[in-house]
Amino acid sequence: MDVISVIRTKRDKGELSPEQIDWVIDAYTRGAVADEQMSALAMAILLNGMNRAEIARWTAAMIASGERMNFDSLSRPTADKHSTGGVGDKITLPLAPLVAACGAAVPQLSGRGLGHTGGTLDKLESIPGWRALLSNEEMLHVLDTTGAVICAAGDGLAPADKKLYALRDVTGTVEAIPLIASSIMSKKIAEGTGSLVLDVKVGTGAFMKNIEDARELASTMVGLGTDSGVKTVALLTDMSTPLGLTAGNALEVRESVEVLAGGGPADVVELTIALAREMLAAAGIKDADPAKALADGSAMDHWRRMIAAQGGDPDATLPVAREQHVVTAPSTGVLTRLDAYDIGIAAWRLGAGRARKEDPVQAGAGVELHAKPGDTVTAGQPLLTLHTDTPEKFDYAMKSLDAAWDIAPEGTAFTANPIVLDRIA
Repeated sequence: MDVISVIRTKRDKGELSPEQIDWVIDAYTRGAVADEQMSALAMAILLNGMNRAEIARWTAAMIASGERMNFDSLSRPTADKHSTGGVGDKITLPLAPLVAACGAAVPQLSGRGLGHTGGTLDKLESIPGWRALLSNEEMLHVLDTTGAVICAAGDGLAPADKKLYALRDVTGTVEAIPLIASSIMSKKIAEGTGSLVLDVKVGTGAFMKNIEDARELASTMVGLGTDSGVKTVALLTDMSTPLGLTAGNALEVRESVEVLAGGGPADVVELTIALAREMLAAAGIKDADPAKALADGSAMDHWRRMIAAQGGDPDATLPVAREQHVVTAPSTGVLTRLDAYDIGIAAWRLGAGRARKEDPVQAGAGVELHAKPGDTVTAGQPLLTLHTDTPEKFDYAMKSLDAAWDIAPEGTAFTANPIVLDRIA
């Protein structure tokens, strides 16, 4: 078997054999296939796709590259959630402790930023002392004692995906549906969760720009999970506008804590509760009310214990960017569009994301929103605040915002998209 033949097969729109898939995943994991060769194969997959059998075999090979975890020793059922990535998508942060407060165990394996979308681990690492890297024993201990854990996948869990995940981010192949589906589901199946809720984003700020592609991805992942014995449900959710009022790392942590304290933006609260209900139902927990757990402080209690158990200080002051630049509304009227992709690119350029897999991120960088679609704005009022430690980045970030919003005349009727667009089970 040789990698050139594998690349040519997919380049020429052929079907990869099970043997080719098993070999190339194993060889790449061992280092026998170079990054530039896997980049070529990933691009061929992006352009030419994979059928259901290929995706299933690719996923199985990724799982087989490492170990599988087991949570049978826990006294409560396990439920996990995964988002395909969006702008301002901090939902995991309040969701994991909320579901734990309602009686499920949440083993949340999360990732870092991909392209213009933020990464949960990057956000949480803005909390002083917090650790993303836990051994399997540490992960199980945190899960058993606090009800929830958010951490990086260990080196032994789907190591093929860990290499490929970072490579996709810097080679323009993040959007490939077969690679998204196999990346997510290989980790989730190997992780050993009993049930899984998928948040498949749709819109300009998502990797799936239209609902048809999102349904294809969701159906593929639900099938992969179900076939592997994991009860899997997917919600298609809107990502045409950023979630909440922040896009960045420490900025989003602050907003998540506001939600846990019983406040926060209405769209973040709505989606957090909707996903919590799906997770609890999938785990077989029927008598818990996540809205009540947010209101009575029990979700906040679980958050504080979870952060502390991973070395973080829940009372610590979060990093703040050294420089800010305010963007004002150019006219008076109704804000009818605020493009999630453009906001995500601006946050990335300010330092909240990375251009290379080795790059650090700035904890305080990002974009703060002062209005959302449907709001009336006045010419000259703050519309956005840009945050960064490197002010020379402001001009570069501003270029991504040239067409980021529309303002219609006062009195223009506006109807927002629903947060949840569809459900696939």
